[in-house]
Amino acid sequence: MNHFASGLAFLAIFAQAKAFAGEITVSAAASLTDAFKQIAQKFEASKPNSKVALNFGASGALLQQIGNGAPVDVFASADQETMDRAQEQALVRGNARWNFVSNTLVVVVPPDSQTPIHTLEDLALASVRRVAIGAPASVPVGRYTQRALERAKLWRMIEPKMIRTQNVRQSLDYVARGEVDAGFVYGSDAQWMKGRVKFAFSVPLTEPISYPIALVSTSTNPTEAKQFVEFVRSPIGQSILAKFGFGKL
Repeated sequence: MNHFASGLAFLAIFAQAKAFAGEITVSAAASLTDAFKQIAQKFEASKPNSKVALNFGASGALLQQIGNGAPVDVFASADQETMDRAQEQALVRGNARWNFVSNTLVVVVPPDSQTPIHTLEDLALASVRRVAIGAPASVPVGRYTQRALERAKLWRMIEPKMIRTQNVRQSLDYVARGEVDAGFVYGSDAQWMKGRVKFAFSVPLTEPISYPIALVSTSTNPTEAKQFVEFVRSPIGQSILAKFGFGKL
C-alpha cells in the first residue's frame, strides 16, 4: 500500500472511531512529525477530554486527501503554495489561516561521507552519484530545491542523479542509510537526525520558508480545531517547535 492510500485508510478508520466532541484530526507536513507529536501530547494533557489524531505526509498528498473528502480538522503545510491551493479550492477557511513557524533548506550527507560537498556546485562532481530530493510536484522541499538549483543553473546537470522521494523524511532515511551521497532536507530535519546524517551546507533561497496552518472547511469540530491551532501558536507550542529546530517568523 502506498503512502497516499495508507493515509486515506488511517483517516477512514479514525472517522469511524470518533466518539466524543473533543476529537480532531490534524494532517501535517512530514517535517512536523516529532514536534507535532509532542505538541499534541501537551494539548491533550491541558484538555482532558481532547484527543488529537495525527496524520503526516507530503503536503501535496495531504491536500489531495482533504480534497477527496478525508475527515480532517486542521491542515499544516510546509509551504504557502500548497495552502494557497487549499484555499482556492475552499478546502480551508481563508479567515482561519496563520503562518506559525519558519525553516531553512540544507544539504546533508551520510555521517561517514568523505566526499567534499560544500556548495551546490559540488553536487555536480562525478563522485556524487545519487542525490535525494523530494518530488517537486507534491513535496514542498522538492520545489524549494528545484528553484534553488535552477537559479544556480544546475538543475539540468544534477537532475540525472536525483532520487525523488515521497516526503522529506524519506530523503533523510536514504542519506542516513548511505543509499545516496547527499540529500536536500529542512534544517529542522538535519537537527533531528544529528549523528545519523552530517550537515554539509545551507542552501541560499530568495524566498523564506514559512509554514501555514488552517482550519479545514469541513471540520466537524471547529471549536476544538481552533483551540489546537492556538496552542500551536502559543508560547508552549512555539517553544516545542524551536526545540526541534524550527525558527520564528
